[in-house]
Amino acid sequence: MDTPAALPPHVKALLDAGAYPHRSGPVRLIQTHISWVLLAGRFAYKLKKPVALGFLDYTSLAERRRMCEEEVRLNRRLCPRVYLGVVPVTAGGAAYRMAGGGAAIDYAVKMRRVPRRSMMPEMLERGLVTDAHLRSLARTIADFHREAATDARIAAFGRVPAVRRNWDENFAQVRPYIGHTIAAAAFDAIASHVARFLREQGALIELRADAGRVRDVHGDLRADSVVYGSGDAPCVMDCIEFSERLRCGDVASDVAFLAMDLERRGHRALADAFLSCYLERSPDETLPAVLTFSMCYRAFVRGKVHSIEAADPGVPDPQRQAAAETARACFRLAVDYAGRARRPALVLMCGLTGSGKSYFANALAGRLGSVVLSSDVVRKELLGVDVRTPVAAGYGQGAYTEEQRRAVYAALRERAEPHLGAGRGVVLDATHAARSERDAGRALAARHGVPAVVVWLTTGEETVRDRLEARALSGDAISGGRWETYLAQRRRFEPPAADERAVAVTPSAALDRDLDRVVVAVGALTEPARSQ
Repeated sequence: MDTPAALPPHVKALLDAGAYPHRSGPVRLIQTHISWVLLAGRFAYKLKKPVALGFLDYTSLAERRRMCEEEVRLNRRLCPRVYLGVVPVTAGGAAYRMAGGGAAIDYAVKMRRVPRRSMMPEMLERGLVTDAHLRSLARTIADFHREAATDARIAAFGRVPAVRRNWDENFAQVRPYIGHTIAAAAFDAIASHVARFLREQGALIELRADAGRVRDVHGDLRADSVVYGSGDAPCVMDCIEFSERLRCGDVASDVAFLAMDLERRGHRALADAFLSCYLERSPDETLPAVLTFSMCYRAFVRGKVHSIEAADPGVPDPQRQAAAETARACFRLAVDYAGRARRPALVLMCGLTGSGKSYFANALAGRLGSVVLSSDVVRKELLGVDVRTPVAAGYGQGAYTEEQRRAVYAALRERAEPHLGAGRGVVLDATHAARSERDAGRALAARHGVPAVVVWLTTGEETVRDRLEARALSGDAISGGRWETYLAQRRRFEPPAADERAVAVTPSAALDRDLDRVVVAVGALTEPARSQ
């Protein structure tokens, strides 16, 4: 139990089990830089610290109460069964109680406690997070993002001036920690990266805001927030309530936060898988192009948060020391993200339906910071139907005629043009079964002075059959490919010739290692971008 002498009297009093209106047993205190959390029996009570940190101000009782109410309202969007309401901390004479009969001197968010073994960090440590867990979480977040509020006012929170303001604010708040948790050279490298990205890709940020990608989202999506219960959908807690401008943002920022946190914890393969699953559920062609920039931001913010915690005299010394180490690790990761920029390339995915091509393409685009354009998505857009609408037709019929196939490939290359022209890499996710299709892609790359790389996925027939059967049963897959499609494609498939120097991949369980190999191959053609 953390019981530093600096605790205010009412928080000290709430460490007594008798201060609660229910049986609690021993009470445990957990501190963050902005909260005291009291674990009392079946419930947890979160109190706001009366602090002003620039990005929040909890110094008034009225504001702490309002923020408790906001926390409950907002978190019920993704975790309705956990957030029970707001209760007063009362004073009666010299006694303080939770929800007692005296005057309210503070407020707390009352929550139902969740088992630690069901929380994502514990499950990660025990190796219990499966592909099914990642898929259910990606589905939950993608669906939440699709329904989250957006309008012109919210969109402004994700435009270039707001993004620049958030970065500038964070730079100002981190400067006092230079030489403590972050080196001056690291700080300068991150600042240079941010300035360059906003200068070169500010138009992409604006494009995403115009497209409705900026929404009232979670804002603090880390492994610590994810709880798995007995049902399919996980509970996602602890969204940002104290600042609308920090909570509202590009949906990519939520995805980036969890991906960054998984990578920081040593689970890069799970980060890759989460991105792929999210994009399968919610196609978003430009999200991967802003992902690494957003991951850099999230790592930097966590470095700041842990730096504040490390400097808080009210936090126990062991926790402060651990916070300082975590801050340094987060800042190192931010520097790494800042250095991952590469010259653009055109990647031509190649492989039969069911080979895992789209899953791999999504993750690869995230690694490369490239736009990902899908033939399945483009086909349905050309038909004027929703991407989730099944297209029932045999291969060579309806939506899959030779004429329609040529139109889809032409549209893919046409959509790639402005991105390549703007200095963004592109991954074309399509079968590219004919050499002529791959040659057309290479010609496109040559016109823009960028290298073209063919990534050829080959997968065993039994795996393909199982995957396509599962796809048919799901009923909501974007691809309309079935076993008959696979057989027909195999008959007409022209494998890449030796002179095409394709990177051949047989997908394994180690997605991150497969991606590493392809990224290295692409990197042989595209040296890391140098600072201007």
